[in-house]
Amino acid sequence: MTTTKSNAMLRSFDRDPAAIMRLVLAFVVTAIALLQCQQAIAQSDVGSGKRRGVLIEFKEDINPLSGALLKRKFEAAVESDADVIILDIQSPGGFTSVTFELMDMVLETKDVETVAYIEKDAISGAALLALSTDTILMRPDARMGDAGEIVMGEDGAFRYTPAKSRSVLAQKVRDTAEATGRPLALAEKMTDKDMVVYQATNNETGEKRYLSDKDLASREDADQWELSPPIREAGKEMFFTVNGRRGVELGMVDQTIEGRDELAKVLNLQEPIVEMERSWTDTLVFLLNSQFVTFLLLLIGLVALAIELSAPGIGIGGLTSVLCFGLFFWARFLGGTSGWLEVILFLTGILFIAAEVFVIPGFGVAGISGLALSLGALVMASRRFALPENEIQWTSLATDMMTVMGAFLGFLVCLAVMAKYLGDIPGLSRLTLRPQVMVAADGGASATLVSGPAWQRVEIGDTGAAMSPLRPSGKVQFGDDAVDVVTEGDYIDPGTEVRVVNKQGARVTVRKV
Repeated sequence: MTTTKSNAMLRSFDRDPAAIMRLVLAFVVTAIALLQCQQAIAQSDVGSGKRRGVLIEFKEDINPLSGALLKRKFEAAVESDADVIILDIQSPGGFTSVTFELMDMVLETKDVETVAYIEKDAISGAALLALSTDTILMRPDARMGDAGEIVMGEDGAFRYTPAKSRSVLAQKVRDTAEATGRPLALAEKMTDKDMVVYQATNNETGEKRYLSDKDLASREDADQWELSPPIREAGKEMFFTVNGRRGVELGMVDQTIEGRDELAKVLNLQEPIVEMERSWTDTLVFLLNSQFVTFLLLLIGLVALAIELSAPGIGIGGLTSVLCFGLFFWARFLGGTSGWLEVILFLTGILFIAAEVFVIPGFGVAGISGLALSLGALVMASRRFALPENEIQWTSLATDMMTVMGAFLGFLVCLAVMAKYLGDIPGLSRLTLRPQVMVAADGGASATLVSGPAWQRVEIGDTGAAMSPLRPSGKVQFGDDAVDVVTEGDYIDPGTEVRVVNKQGARVTVRKV
């Protein structure tokens, strides 16, 4: 019988247990080596000292909505444990208050390097946002600066904001420049067209720095500083604005690069750089926050709500209304202009209106209060400020009020049209309650269920029998007609005799006899 090689090996292991240990040890060493090799390949970038970067594009004006979306992306980037967050900025600026919030967000970020990359223009508030980052990278011909705060006057011309507002802005910029290690005078010059900035040399120490005429006027050692001619970009009657090349010379910009392809090399980042692009959610939020779409949402929502209140129960009107107002508040939530307070006020207003329609006779305090709460909540949901403090905020408030009131006026027009023609429009006639015939046990016709014209035939003092529980609304049969009624708040059982005590339009109020 022939002995195989494997059998021979097994017999050798039986005679020599140490051979088994050597074999097991060889397997273990091989497995460890393979594992280490795999980890080395997977972490080759980490081993080489390269960092993980995240790039966020910001290429719109600075407003409450764009600011809120940038905050969401920035917070997500921080939570992803990125080592470097790059803001690709191309913006004309915008709201000062939102700019301050974004600057604070960047300045307060810890354990992450923040970088501003400017490919074309970072003007006004966008320049201040770039100033708050740790590193500024620009293309040589890109521009940054011109951050003076201006407002549009009643004549349509732009002019300087009041001194109080400019003082806050100037100090904010100086504090930011100091925190990021950039020339304070040049940074302040972006916001102040009246000051002049010089390169000054201390005659005793040889120290060189940029000083403005305001700085020199406030220094006790002003006579020790020798001034060069004014910086060309920081002269009288101009806001400091520089391109990338000049920004590097003046110490405002860290480095110029030719394009985004060089970001990874310059910042020592892993490639490819993770890019947080605009998602479909962001696009939808921008669309839903536009003035025209907001008008449509409010108009359709109000009309659908009126249809639902005219025929209680969860129907097409109620679902459509919930969808429209749900989209409205959802977009405002993500846009950072609405919170739960606005939602609570709106729902409270709707409850007041419903109580006025179904419970409280007439149209009084509850109805007016509900209307004011609902419309006020819709305006508040689009605002980031409690009270307007400048002309821009007043204009913004007026625009939002016009949108809401325009939708409400459109709703009133639709209501009048529906009251007259809804029953004759194909398809929509199902939203009205038409006369129906009740069939008796013998198959003959009994009472006619009427909602609409029937209330016109009912007068104060008429009596009838409750066809359904009145709690407080329900139906009462008056002769051959069945009419929608409400009580004065009491619960009335079916079959109970009631009398009409009040009538206001289609609203019929009854009382137990």
